[in-house]
Amino acid sequence: MKTRQILFPVLFLLILEGCSKTPTLKTSPASTLSTLSAGPAVADVVADPLPSWRDGAAKQAIIHFVKITTDRASANFLPPEERIATFDQDGTTWVEHPIYSQLEFIFDRVAALAPQHPEWSAKPLFKGLLIGDVEAMAKYTQSDLDAIDKGTQISMPVDNFHALAENWLATAKDPRYDRPYSQLVYEPMLEVMKYLRENGYRTYIVTGGGQEFVRCYSQQVYGIPPDRVIGSAVDTQYEYDSDGKAILARKAKLLLDNNNAGKAQDIFLFLGKRPHAAFGNSTGDQQMLEYTQGVDGASLEMLVLHDDAVREYAYGPAQGLPDTRIGKFTQALYDEAKTRGWTVISMKNDWKRIFTWEE
Repeated sequence: MKTRQILFPVLFLLILEGCSKTPTLKTSPASTLSTLSAGPAVADVVADPLPSWRDGAAKQAIIHFVKITTDRASANFLPPEERIATFDQDGTTWVEHPIYSQLEFIFDRVAALAPQHPEWSAKPLFKGLLIGDVEAMAKYTQSDLDAIDKGTQISMPVDNFHALAENWLATAKDPRYDRPYSQLVYEPMLEVMKYLRENGYRTYIVTGGGQEFVRCYSQQVYGIPPDRVIGSAVDTQYEYDSDGKAILARKAKLLLDNNNAGKAQDIFLFLGKRPHAAFGNSTGDQQMLEYTQGVDGASLEMLVLHDDAVREYAYGPAQGLPDTRIGKFTQALYDEAKTRGWTVISMKNDWKRIFTWEE
């Protein structure tokens, strides 16, 4: 995603202050014996693993993939050690509009520091942040973010950053839904994660957002432990605190830019192998899905299309949806998905409900 490519390298310095077809299956003729339905007798006793999904190609693609990769009689059977699924976060597993939650965290840090910097109120750039002008913030350029960086940059121990992030997440609320950001996770995607884990898959968050930021809540929100979060990260330095205790301190140097091709590179860096399933929603996830499709054996690639302005948001610009700088899903990406056999998930048509608390 172009936006993340531009924004996040700068943003991780800032926070120092503290996406239809069936899955792409490389199958043999024997695998066609696997069916999408277990038959009436079994269906009566087996609970629907994806109750928030409407019956359709997207839901059946997931169920079919899990069936053929976990059935020992299937030519596409995967041993447990090969069962890896990766999920982008923003726009794939939780809300990313009108602006990334981590950006909100950063901007709130600016507001918290403002009393120490009265000169900020006279500067248009900082003034926009302080009055909460979301439209203006969405238009910030790299130069703007550089300026904010210079005004707020300071190193801190990793533990201090974790405390700041955890405290913010415990109190901050999304302005539209008036709910904590941790409640803006997509119920259908939580069901997919749970379904995969119940069938021996290891699930990972692979995000363009901050690795440390997401690790603060990944277990609570997704059931994914911190060591299975791969994200963008700043460098750290080994130091000692005032009591002589060894600590790691965050530094103003980008270490990992986990966007675009960086996602494939960092998956290899952390896992040493390709996933067999990948979920995304934007151009920033393109290379992760391409990398996944290159694996030997069956694979599943899915992209969430935000086309429900009533329950959530509608943006693309694929399929004539409004353009956006946050979570861009271009027509070129949509066309690639169709050509490669990836599944495009329509939020409007494929999901019965989006949030756990939704009536």
